[in-house]
Amino acid sequence: MSVKILIVEDEAAIRELIAYNLQQAGYESICAEDAEKAMTIIHDALPDLILLDWMLPNMTGIDFARILRRNERTRLIPIIMLTARTQEADKVVGLEIGADDYVTKPFSPRELIARINAVLRRLIPEASAQAVEIHGLRLDPVNHRVTDGNKKIELGPTEYRLLHFMMLHTERTYSRSQLLDRVWGDHVFVEERTVDVHIRRLRKALQWSGKDNWIQTVRGAGYRFSAVALALPDVSNKEI
Repeated sequence: MSVKILIVEDEAAIRELIAYNLQQAGYESICAEDAEKAMTIIHDALPDLILLDWMLPNMTGIDFARILRRNERTRLIPIIMLTARTQEADKVVGLEIGADDYVTKPFSPRELIARINAVLRRLIPEASAQAVEIHGLRLDPVNHRVTDGNKKIELGPTEYRLLHFMMLHTERTYSRSQLLDRVWGDHVFVEERTVDVHIRRLRKALQWSGKDNWIQTVRGAGYRFSAVALALPDVSNKEI
């Protein structure tokens, strides 16, 4: 899935340099020169990560980060602070207000991309290009393939994203509204029952392999992905 990164930086040359390198790394970038423009962008659709300059006109990046962390809708967006401030006390301030990482200027594009990748792997694993495999069921984001053993499983784009998210968050129950926010995106307005339709399609695609029961309905709560029971050895007929 495409990862959107919001760059909030008042210097045009730095914005363009970061945007170019993000594109080369396979990310989609959106740019804002100040906090007001950034807030307008966020209002329309949440980015997956924010690169936030400390020194912005009208409102500092630190104050803007505080606003984002206090808002229920934006409090979980990963934030990487960009700043020329190198003092330890400044770094502490940035981290204490909720920044997930802190990059001091000047920085190399390679270092910045590495920091972004690290934060995404830690906080949004579904944004990573790393393959995930559970008891033979393998999803590879690089070539967008899902396989069970040597057989390819055909999935639509929504079922693919849904399976990817659930495989990365096993044993956790998510409500329909949570799945809509995490898989469809909070800017997409569809009925919650839409989730049920795609769950049924996903189960049907997995049915031939016997793994359709890994997508479990939790009555009154939502859905979860669980392969635990199938992973345990059968000891029902063994003597103790």
